[in-house]
Amino acid sequence: MVEIKSDASLDAMRAAGRVVGEALAAVRRAADVRVSLRELDEVAREVLREAGADSPFLNYRPSFADTPFPAVICASVNDAIVHGIPTDYRLRDGDLVSIDCGALLGGWAGDAAVSFTVGTPRPADLALIETTERALAAGIAAAVVGARLGDISHAIGSVGRAAGYGIPADFGGHGIGRRMHEDPHLPNDGRPGRGMRLQHGMVLAIEPMFLAGGRGDYDTAPDGWTLVTTDGSRAAHAEHTVAITDEGPRILTLP
Repeated sequence: MVEIKSDASLDAMRAAGRVVGEALAAVRRAADVRVSLRELDEVAREVLREAGADSPFLNYRPSFADTPFPAVICASVNDAIVHGIPTDYRLRDGDLVSIDCGALLGGWAGDAAVSFTVGTPRPADLALIETTERALAAGIAAAVVGARLGDISHAIGSVGRAAGYGIPADFGGHGIGRRMHEDPHLPNDGRPGRGMRLQHGMVLAIEPMFLAGGRGDYDTAPDGWTLVTTDGSRAAHAEHTVAITDEGPRILTLP
C-alpha cells in the first residue's frame, strides 16, 4: 500500500531529511586517508544525537540478513556496492567511498547516499560518480505528478546504460515515510509509461547504483550484508528522498 502524505507531513519529513543531509556532509568532510570507517560512523552518530534523531539503520534486520545491522551508516568502499558495515578499515589514497545514511525524527524517516573519492582520484571513478549523480538528477526530474513509476526507472537506467555501466537488478529505490522502506519498489531500470501513476504527496527514495564493470552481477560478502561486484569492479551509489508535489519534485534530504 502506498501512503499519500499531507503537506504538513512533507514538511515533517523535510526536517528528518535535513538531518540526513547534514550527517552525510559531516561524514564527507571527515573522510580522509587513514580515517577508519568506524570513525565515520561515529561522526554520523553525533549529528543524529545533536538533532535528537534516531537511526533507522541501527539494528535493522530485513528477511535476508542473519544479523541486525550494527551501525548508523552504510560505508561501501571500492567494489562494495551498498550495505557495507563500518569496520576498522582505514581509508587509503584513491579509495571510492559510498555512504548511505538515514534518520528518524518526529516519527518520519529520511534516507540519502553519496559517493566520493579520498585522496588522489582515479579519472574512471570520477566518471562513475558523475554518471551516478546525473542518473539521480534524471530520476528526480522524472518524478512529477501524472508520470508513472517506470518513467523514473527508465530515466535512471538510460543514463547508466548509455555509459556502459552495470545495474544490479534486484536493488533500487523505494517508498519512504513513517518507515524507511515502504511501497512501492523503484527499479533502477525499466520501461517508460509503466507502473503506478505518480501523485502529489507520494515520497520516494530514489537511488541509482552503477557498477563500472558493465555487468550488474554481485555477490554477498561473508558479513552477510555487504553487496560486492562479482568482477571486482568499482561501484557508486547516490540517493535522495524526494516528494512528488504539484509544484514539482521536492528534495527532502538536502543539508
